[in-house]
Amino acid sequence: MVRAIVGANWGDEGKGKITDMFAAESDIVIRFQGGANAGHTIINNYGRFALHQLPSGVCYPDVINVIGNGVALDVEKLFKEIQSVLDGGVPSVNLRISERCQIMMPYHVLLDTYEEERLADRAFGSTKSGIAPFYSDKYAKIGFQVCELFDEDYLKEKLERILQVKNLIIENVYHKPLLQLDDIFQKLLEYRDMIAPYVCDTGKLIRDAIKAGKTVLLEGQLGSLKDPDHGIYPMVTSSSTLAGYGAIGAGIPPYEIKDVCVITKAYSSAVGAGEFVSEIFGDEAQEMRLHGGDKGEFGATTGRPRRMGWFDCVATRYGCEVQGATEVVLTALDCLSYLEKISLCVGYEIDGKVTKDFPVTPLLKKAKPVLVTLDGWHCDIRGITEFDKLPQAAQDYVNFIEKEIGVRIAYVSNGPKREEIIRRA
Repeated sequence: MVRAIVGANWGDEGKGKITDMFAAESDIVIRFQGGANAGHTIINNYGRFALHQLPSGVCYPDVINVIGNGVALDVEKLFKEIQSVLDGGVPSVNLRISERCQIMMPYHVLLDTYEEERLADRAFGSTKSGIAPFYSDKYAKIGFQVCELFDEDYLKEKLERILQVKNLIIENVYHKPLLQLDDIFQKLLEYRDMIAPYVCDTGKLIRDAIKAGKTVLLEGQLGSLKDPDHGIYPMVTSSSTLAGYGAIGAGIPPYEIKDVCVITKAYSSAVGAGEFVSEIFGDEAQEMRLHGGDKGEFGATTGRPRRMGWFDCVATRYGCEVQGATEVVLTALDCLSYLEKISLCVGYEIDGKVTKDFPVTPLLKKAKPVLVTLDGWHCDIRGITEFDKLPQAAQDYVNFIEKEIGVRIAYVSNGPKREEIIRRA
């Protein structure tokens, strides 16, 4: 059976904990898209880990962890991450890397940084991890697959050809130092030697596992609203964040995905620029930020403060629809326990009309939130594991969201630890 775990919103929904929970029941966990530009935080018996490229099943020695062909593989960051996991007490990293996966090149990070500098106040809020240049090259067919690292003559010839064009851009657009062929070629050979023990045909590995009746978990990065086709374009990421892409990014047939578990948080948060209708500001946002999560609402990759807002029923319903949600996990319910009253966005007012449908970006820019307010429970609920043991106001809040988004909330997370979860009947 194949299950996909994906985000409903802007990312930062708490997917790491949920993937870690389901990984205990899985044989293979696969990262199918994205790169080192976002992190999944998991807390378990070994401690607290912020994972960026490693699949969230890495703390289970019997689970095979796969970096799929859809991932932007930053080799140096991956190995720093592996070392941090081992240093944290995890006995080994059971890892496989797709031979069709593409490599984050040193100049991708440089070009990402240079472009953000050039754009200045019009910048995208990039993490400067090289993601947009990486995927641009991939679809322009000038990227480097892992398998190409093992043919040195071909590799050097291709690199020389591509650097001619990159240096024209660097010299004439950004006015920065030129790239040196020998330096980058040697770096690629280092990458080859680092990843060689892990490289294999992961598509065949996964397909064979499915035929053998194994349980496979697809782990997505970011959320629906950061998808380049269906999100808040252009303030999106550069790879598809949808469960449907999980089949492509892992190399399996789409019909194998039987369960799409969509994660949403009990309030809204986002990192980076882009439309965010239910956003709150000032002291109100800071208080919510400080109460959020295990360490507050600050980016796992960048450390920068996340933008905060009320739960957005319009965006979340849409996020669940484009993901094809079969079930929903609502996370961080305990983080709202400080509030006596809690607002939710149930509609958007655009040009004097109220809609419950999520619009395209030009209309989204005009949208104002239509809010309703519910009573808060105003007491500590962390660690409660039975839904009917929650205060009535907390139950009402969950049930209200479930009705609005139209998908069953199967799990409620009310704390950062693995066992702080409510499984609803």
